[in-house]
Amino acid sequence: MRRRTLLSAGIAAGAVTTLAACAPGSDQPQQSAPAPSASDVSTDIASLGAITLKVWDQEVRGPQDEAITALIAAFKTKYPNVTIDRVKQSFDDLKKQTALALSGNDVPDVLQVNNARADMGEFVKAGQLTDLSGYAAAYKWTDRFGASVLSKARYSTDGVTFGDGSLWGLPQTGEIVGIFYSAKKLAALGVQAPKTWDELTDALTKAQAAGEQPLVLGNLEKWPALHVFGPLQGRYVASDEIIKLGMGNKGASWTSAENLEALTALGDMAKDKWLGPSPNGLSYDAAWPAFTKGTGVMLIGGSWLAGDMGKVMGDDLHFMAPPAGKDGKVATTGGTGIPFAIPAKAKQPAAAAAYIDFITSADAMKIIAEKGGMPVLNTAELAPASGVNKEVYAAFDEVSTNGVLLPYLDYATPTFSDTAGNTLQELIGGQKNAQQAADALQKDYAEFTK
Repeated sequence: MRRRTLLSAGIAAGAVTTLAACAPGSDQPQQSAPAPSASDVSTDIASLGAITLKVWDQEVRGPQDEAITALIAAFKTKYPNVTIDRVKQSFDDLKKQTALALSGNDVPDVLQVNNARADMGEFVKAGQLTDLSGYAAAYKWTDRFGASVLSKARYSTDGVTFGDGSLWGLPQTGEIVGIFYSAKKLAALGVQAPKTWDELTDALTKAQAAGEQPLVLGNLEKWPALHVFGPLQGRYVASDEIIKLGMGNKGASWTSAENLEALTALGDMAKDKWLGPSPNGLSYDAAWPAFTKGTGVMLIGGSWLAGDMGKVMGDDLHFMAPPAGKDGKVATTGGTGIPFAIPAKAKQPAAAAAYIDFITSADAMKIIAEKGGMPVLNTAELAPASGVNKEVYAAFDEVSTNGVLLPYLDYATPTFSDTAGNTLQELIGGQKNAQQAADALQKDYAEFTK
């Protein structure tokens, strides 16, 4: 699951540099990895004999790790001839290792690859991933997954077009960024769970007046601020504009009055200490445990945190989608977990495809749900009867059905993760004002889309 589900600023720039070094003339489209046709795909994994399948993933948090562990055990039962050599590591560590591994010859057979342009888009362009279109046809993935889900891992073979073209990965999970809150602390403040942005502002104002930290943010890695800004941007900016900006498509502007309002709002939240005394000095994986231990009233974050935080907070932890935004609909950052891909130099591509098929099957979705994750398929059917994950599933269903799942902003350009991470950190730290932040974001976006 993501960070994501998410890019670490600086590492993204390193990934691009690595690619440029190993793919001379990488400003020109590279030859893509050969795509096996459906007729060339063998699904008879037993006929491969005794083999070892190398798997790299970033499913390290409790529910994620438990689900993958259970699925690997089931896969081994079905395919006893396959030994799984799994390496699990944090998202940031995996990101750094991916750029290095794909440029060499010792690559894993299955690899989670962030689907942003800075990662999957660049790897596709450099011919370092396998086109999965033939496997998708053989395993009927296009029947199992909706077009909108698959679009999050589709690129043209030159890496230019995002959202259409060949398929380069397959996700397991769904994701949504929303608002976690402590029911006990809201009750102590005498407020209900907010249904509008004005009510949310009122609740946060009362929290600060009562001596509570309104929101918890750990932004040392720079990318976490994008998760706070995403829902906030949906309050001020039309969804279609955010989608153009987030997908790196032409026709939008970061310097619009609406985006300036959103950036100003984030800057004001930091200036007023709503995000804590020093959010840029606190790491992501220190912030959410602090929230579970009583720091703060609310935390804006991804659904992947629900399992671990719920184990600590129990019935006190709740989750809600942000209030309706500019369009009158709930609009918030979300989508799929990080897709599983097959490197072009994988030694066991057939077994790799069978593994990806197995861990994204209908039965796999049940296991993911049982372990506390949120499957990308059959979400409403698999929702738990109670607890914070029931609310997470409901929010995902509401937004994906009646609202708008906005793209992760780091998708936009090969360098936007670094640009946005640095810019929002400087906005929060007071080194940039809203106009300066907008200009920096617009420069990267405009240079890419021109």
